[in-house]
Amino acid sequence: MTQHFWIAGTDTDIGKTLITTYFLRYFQAQGKKVVPYKPVQTGIIIENGKSYYGDTTFYQTFSKEVLVEEHLNSYSFKAAASPHFAARLENTIIESEVILDKLENLKPLYDYLICEGAGGLYVPLDDRRDYHLIDLIKESQLPVILVARTTLGTINHTLLSIEALKEREIPIIGIVFNAFQGTDIESDNIRSIQHITDLPTMTIPRLNNPSDIKNIPLLNSEFLERVFYK
Repeated sequence: MTQHFWIAGTDTDIGKTLITTYFLRYFQAQGKKVVPYKPVQTGIIIENGKSYYGDTTFYQTFSKEVLVEEHLNSYSFKAAASPHFAARLENTIIESEVILDKLENLKPLYDYLICEGAGGLYVPLDDRRDYHLIDLIKESQLPVILVARTTLGTINHTLLSIEALKEREIPIIGIVFNAFQGTDIESDNIRSIQHITDLPTMTIPRLNNPSDIKNIPLLNSEFLERVFYK
């Protein structure tokens, strides 16, 4: 049974945090102990004199239980930029060993560890040694749920991402299509990817407000049974 896994995206700003939080809430509803872990987050938000990071704050806001803050993240950088560049601006280097050690320390504490990637698979973490998110995923030895768009271009982006994962022999749990609006082109995109990849899939509708995540049914038995209970 899959217990610890990555949420990775075919691109940036694709809804990985929302999908991570969906699975967080799903497993919490079953009484499981779950942690969402964002190894690297960028882009500090300043509002009304307060500063925070959007991803880990989203986890905390919509979690069904209080989360241990120090378990949610390893690196946070102020600039809304690629991790390697945001780190460079703060004279910092992202050390993969720090993240991998954190993963190993968290695993025995939780039934489910959900690791959220930053950007797409090839986002650079350390350009000194040509080290990307996909390299970190490979070293973690954890499988991936791939989050994809439903709109024009998603067939190309999704198939390229799957090819990259397969080349590195990274197990793919399935695909989550996010922000579905019910158009014919979206439906055809999804069917095409399903036919080509034969991977388990599920579809999340486009949300008008972040708080609408509370209204997404926490059950999609076909996907979840094939993925987590096979």
